[in-house]
Amino acid sequence: MAFAAVVTALANSNATLSEQISPHQQYSQSGEINFESDDKEAAMAMLVSAYPDATIDRLDGVTVDCGDWWCNVRASNTEPLLRLNLEAATPEEVATRVEEVSPILGLRVDH
Repeated sequence: MAFAAVVTALANSNATLSEQISPHQQYSQSGEINFESDDKEAAMAMLVSAYPDATIDRLDGVTVDCGDWWCNVRASNTEPLLRLNLEAATPEEVATRVEEVSPILGLRVDH
Protein backbone atom coordinates (compact mmCIF):
# COMPACT_ATOMS: atom_id res chain seq x y z
CA MET A 1 0.00 0.00 0.00
CA ALA A 2 2.75 2.50 0.92
CA PHE A 3 4.60 1.72 -2.32
CA ALA A 4 1.51 2.56 -4.37
CA ALA A 5 1.13 5.87 -2.51
CA VAL A 6 4.75 6.82 -3.26
CA VAL A 7 4.43 5.92 -6.94
CA THR A 8 1.18 7.85 -7.20
CA ALA A 9 2.74 10.92 -5.55
CA LEU A 10 5.69 10.74 -7.96
CA ALA A 11 3.46 10.36 -10.97
CA ASN A 12 1.20 13.27 -9.96
CA SER A 13 4.04 15.73 -9.41
CA ASN A 14 5.63 18.02 -11.97
CA ALA A 15 8.89 17.99 -9.97
CA THR A 16 11.76 15.62 -10.76
CA LEU A 17 12.52 12.79 -8.36
CA SER A 18 15.65 14.65 -7.18
CA GLU A 19 13.57 17.74 -6.44
CA GLN A 20 11.01 15.69 -4.52
CA ILE A 21 13.53 13.92 -2.28
CA SER A 22 15.83 16.91 -1.71
CA PRO A 23 13.94 18.22 1.38
CA HIS A 24 14.27 14.78 2.98
CA GLN A 25 18.00 14.32 2.50
CA GLN A 26 19.89 14.60 5.79
CA TYR A 27 23.46 14.29 4.52
CA SER A 28 25.68 15.52 1.74
CA GLN A 29 27.47 12.90 -0.33
CA SER A 30 30.78 12.79 -2.12
CA GLY A 31 29.67 10.35 -4.79
CA GLU A 32 32.12 7.61 -5.70
CA ILE A 33 35.73 8.80 -5.89
CA ASN A 34 38.40 6.45 -7.26
CA PHE A 35 42.00 6.16 -6.05
CA GLU A 36 44.84 4.15 -7.60
CA SER A 37 46.56 1.97 -5.04
CA ASP A 38 49.34 -0.60 -5.42
CA ASP A 39 48.39 -2.14 -2.06
CA LYS A 40 44.66 -1.77 -1.50
CA GLU A 41 44.59 -3.78 1.74
CA ALA A 42 47.40 -1.72 3.28
CA ALA A 43 45.67 1.54 2.35
CA MET A 44 42.42 0.40 3.96
CA ALA A 45 44.33 -0.71 7.07
CA MET A 46 45.97 2.74 7.24
CA LEU A 47 42.54 4.37 6.99
CA VAL A 48 41.30 2.31 9.95
CA SER A 49 44.44 3.17 11.93
CA ALA A 50 43.98 6.88 11.24
CA TYR A 51 40.63 6.86 13.09
CA PRO A 52 41.12 4.79 16.25
CA ASP A 53 37.95 6.12 17.91
CA ALA A 54 35.70 5.38 14.91
CA THR A 55 33.29 2.49 14.62
CA ILE A 56 34.65 0.14 11.96
CA ASP A 57 32.57 -2.21 9.82
CA ARG A 58 34.12 -4.61 7.33
CA LEU A 59 30.94 -6.03 5.77
CA ASP A 60 31.56 -4.38 2.38
CA GLY A 61 35.11 -3.07 2.21
CA VAL A 62 35.84 -0.82 5.18
CA THR A 63 33.34 1.61 6.67
CA VAL A 64 34.73 4.19 9.09
CA ASP A 65 31.94 5.82 11.10
CA CYS A 66 33.09 8.88 13.04
CA GLY A 67 29.62 9.84 14.25
CA ASP A 68 29.09 13.14 12.42
CA TRP A 69 30.56 11.78 9.18
CA TRP A 70 31.39 8.38 7.71
CA CYS A 71 33.08 6.85 4.71
CA ASN A 72 33.17 3.51 2.96
CA VAL A 73 36.12 2.28 0.91
CA ARG A 74 35.85 -0.75 -1.32
CA ALA A 75 38.60 -2.40 -3.35
CA SER A 76 37.90 -3.01 -7.02
CA ASN A 77 38.16 -6.68 -7.97
CA THR A 78 39.28 -5.92 -11.52
CA GLU A 79 41.41 -2.76 -11.25
CA PRO A 80 44.05 -1.39 -8.86
CA LEU A 81 41.46 1.01 -7.46
CA LEU A 82 39.87 1.91 -4.16
CA ARG A 83 36.40 3.43 -4.33
CA LEU A 84 35.51 6.03 -1.68
CA ASN A 85 32.01 7.17 -0.73
CA LEU A 86 31.74 9.72 2.07
CA GLU A 87 28.80 11.43 3.78
CA ALA A 88 28.66 14.36 6.20
CA ALA A 89 26.17 17.01 7.28
CA THR A 90 27.25 19.70 4.78
CA PRO A 91 28.98 19.87 1.41
CA GLU A 92 31.81 21.79 3.09
CA GLU A 93 32.34 19.02 5.63
CA VAL A 94 32.31 16.43 2.83
CA ALA A 95 35.03 18.37 0.99
CA THR A 96 37.11 18.73 4.16
CA ARG A 97 36.88 15.02 5.00
CA VAL A 98 37.59 13.91 1.42
CA GLU A 99 40.76 16.01 1.50
CA GLU A 100 41.63 14.47 4.86
CA VAL A 101 41.31 10.82 3.80
CA SER A 102 42.58 11.18 0.22
CA PRO A 103 46.32 11.04 1.02
CA ILE A 104 45.77 7.76 2.85
CA LEU A 105 44.09 6.11 -0.14
CA GLY A 106 46.47 6.90 -2.97
CA LEU A 107 46.36 8.87 -6.20
CA ARG A 108 42.92 10.22 -7.03
CA VAL A 109 41.76 9.30 -10.52
CA ASP A 110 38.71 10.24 -12.55
CA HIS A 111 36.86 7.35 -14.15
